[in-house]
Amino acid sequence: MGGRRREALVCGGAAGLAMGGYGLAAGVRGQWPAGAEAVAVPYHAHLWDLLHGQAAGDLLVNWNSGYGAPFLADFFAYLMNPFSWPTALLPRDQGRLAVLLVTLATIGLGTALMTRLLGRLHPGPPGLRALAAVGYGLCAWVLDVGGAAPMWLWGLVSLPLLGLAGDWCLRERHWVAGALCVALAWVGNLYTAALATLAAALLFAVRLFAAPRPFRARVRATGRAVTTATAGVLLASPVLFVAVRAARRAQPESPVEPLGPSGVGAHLARLLPATHGGQRLPDVAIGVFGLLVVCGLPFNRRVRPRERALWCAAPALVAAGFVWTPTVLVWHGLAIPAGGPYRVAFVLSGLLVLAGWVSLAHRPDLRTVLGGAAVVAVVAGLAAGRSTVHPATWALLAVGGAVLSAALWLLDRRPADRRATALAGWVIGGTVLGNAVWSGYAALGAAPSGGASPAAVRAGHAALRAAADWPRGRSDPGPHAFTPNDPLLLNGQGGGWFSSYLPTVTALLLHDLGAGWTAGGRQTASVTDPVGRALFGVRTHLDDAPPGASPRSFTPVRAAAAPPLVTVLPPGARTETTSVWSRQESLLGSQVYDAPLPVPAGGPAPVLHGTSGWSVPGGGEGTVFTAACTPGGTAYFHGVWYRGTVSGLGTEYRSEGEQPTTAVPVHRLGTVPADGVVRVTLRSDTVSQVPARPIGCLRAGALEAAVARLTATGATRVEAGGHTLTADLPAGSTGTALLSVPAAEGWTCAVDGGRRAAPVPVLGMIGVPLGGGASRIACAFRPPGLTEGLTVASATAAVLALVAVFARLTRRPTRLPRRDRRRAARAAGA
Repeated sequence: MGGRRREALVCGGAAGLAMGGYGLAAGVRGQWPAGAEAVAVPYHAHLWDLLHGQAAGDLLVNWNSGYGAPFLADFFAYLMNPFSWPTALLPRDQGRLAVLLVTLATIGLGTALMTRLLGRLHPGPPGLRALAAVGYGLCAWVLDVGGAAPMWLWGLVSLPLLGLAGDWCLRERHWVAGALCVALAWVGNLYTAALATLAAALLFAVRLFAAPRPFRARVRATGRAVTTATAGVLLASPVLFVAVRAARRAQPESPVEPLGPSGVGAHLARLLPATHGGQRLPDVAIGVFGLLVVCGLPFNRRVRPRERALWCAAPALVAAGFVWTPTVLVWHGLAIPAGGPYRVAFVLSGLLVLAGWVSLAHRPDLRTVLGGAAVVAVVAGLAAGRSTVHPATWALLAVGGAVLSAALWLLDRRPADRRATALAGWVIGGTVLGNAVWSGYAALGAAPSGGASPAAVRAGHAALRAAADWPRGRSDPGPHAFTPNDPLLLNGQGGGWFSSYLPTVTALLLHDLGAGWTAGGRQTASVTDPVGRALFGVRTHLDDAPPGASPRSFTPVRAAAAPPLVTVLPPGARTETTSVWSRQESLLGSQVYDAPLPVPAGGPAPVLHGTSGWSVPGGGEGTVFTAACTPGGTAYFHGVWYRGTVSGLGTEYRSEGEQPTTAVPVHRLGTVPADGVVRVTLRSDTVSQVPARPIGCLRAGALEAAVARLTATGATRVEAGGHTLTADLPAGSTGTALLSVPAAEGWTCAVDGGRRAAPVPVLGMIGVPLGGGASRIACAFRPPGLTEGLTVASATAAVLALVAVFARLTRRPTRLPRRDRRRAARAAGA
């Protein structure tokens, strides 16, 4: 069997074991990875719509979320895992299965590449190399975090891929191929690629100095590594430039609790198998086998002292960086990511596997095995009593540790005995696979089992599709019934959106118009009041199913009134920002609310702080406000950050606001009584804030009249392309054309075929001045940074092509003249 074929079988076998172990754990548990349905499933549903031509937008604009938003940065962040794209071959409603298949394929590729990297690091038994790589492919980070996030899981591929590129640099070969590997890692996911690059640089430095090399050879290898990495990153410039520009304009992450002291024991516990829950700490466990061999490395005298010292120091250095807060911040780009600290944990797992292989490839002796077992025992003793250490952990350590120690001792005592070697290999393989399945079973069992049923998702999708009227109007999924990204999941056009690149202008526009948000604005919600829906041209929306109702009973609710997506504000129209009601009226171009300053009328006295609002005391009987409105209207309350109970006009609800992370939307109270007095009681948990004018009363018939005027003066026809929006207006229209789309950076508009220019935002919406009169506007979006990124990538690709051609020409063997070849052939025949 050829060497390449043998290597392919070894790598493929390792990939199969890792994929099989994860799939078996998920199948036995019957549980999906936690968090997959919140982000991964909706984004893959949108990818399905894009590839099947059923999405309203394209790669540049997402018309589904945030009432129209940039999408390319999100595509790069959430859908650039190459295994995501074939999921379009599955039915649309099989989103969870699609994400599981992407996870399995990525685990398999990462494990196969790690198997190959281990072989380049040091020769050794192929079977043991594959089993060591399985510990990486099914490390605790994959089981607890990465399995639910295909975009982060690409880091599992990036680390060994960059390690192989570094190996080529050490051997001074394949410069172009190395740059392509770097580009593939960075294009797949920028965040994990940056972390993997740091770890790969450390791996390169260890290998550079672990073996004796001439000084000039080290300089040449370092130069190749630097230029390879630079060329690869520049080749990924479209992704890098677009993502960086989008991140600058994105809503800042919500504050997270600072990293507190957790103790050495808590961190050491994460090295043990089947540990989960408790504090948010790095999940770095690589299984009992990997832990045993890496802990035995300091005692393995068959490894050269310098090499042993470097391989012991590298993982220890990274582990120390996970304990000290300043270095933790460095690993996370100087900001702890909200909701997911220690996303970098996979790099430490990879380094532990690599260090363990150095010891395993040198055939650990009895001293090494016993020393490793002693260290594992010390780690277990220090971690004992932690809530993250479960009975399964002790079972795996006791049984697995004893069996593996005996197998390693057998391999060392009888290396030439094929039967003994085969027996030890099968024992180690069974133990590694059993450890992985058991750990995966435990990790998946600790995950919450929520999520919408496929039948409910199909019903919501079918209901919205039946009511689709885009681009004449929007079909909004309404309040979140399934995920933070219901508009993507159901292919509607709503305000709900969760994204790392959600533009600040979008978050603030929806917030200022009375929509709720969470995660400090990284997750927005649709507007739910009639005026807000009219402003965004919502013609249909879905309400939450009643408690106990069948999930298949979704019915589209037609809006009472909705103008076209493009309306016209008259010349001289002014904007008011004193309250949510005045902002809505400014965009509507009509006064439709009564929004008086409320009067305290009982209970603990509130304090008015000017335009910043009221401070409402906590506890007691509740603070009472009254407001005078036109009888017959509809009263609404907007508490924004208020936390407590709100009751009035026969309605009572719980408001869960918390500044600045959670903002509550406008809420309907009821019909204004005949005396015109709206009485609202606030029972606050603690001292809480409400706006200066929290009560707004929509006058009967006022919205319908305003919408009729906007329809008469607004667009007669609206056309929406993948990233364009055009509208025909009544001839000679003056004032400002208002597009019900957030004014994100990158939009340009032209009037009557004139010169394109950036729009003039109107309270966060796209505004296009019409000058002396116009009949047509055309707007288009181009992601900021895309042009520059394509330019840099094209220049880099040209350089790589020239280098590849030059290398090919210089390597071509010199051919002898035909006469000399014939003469040599005759001489050979003689």
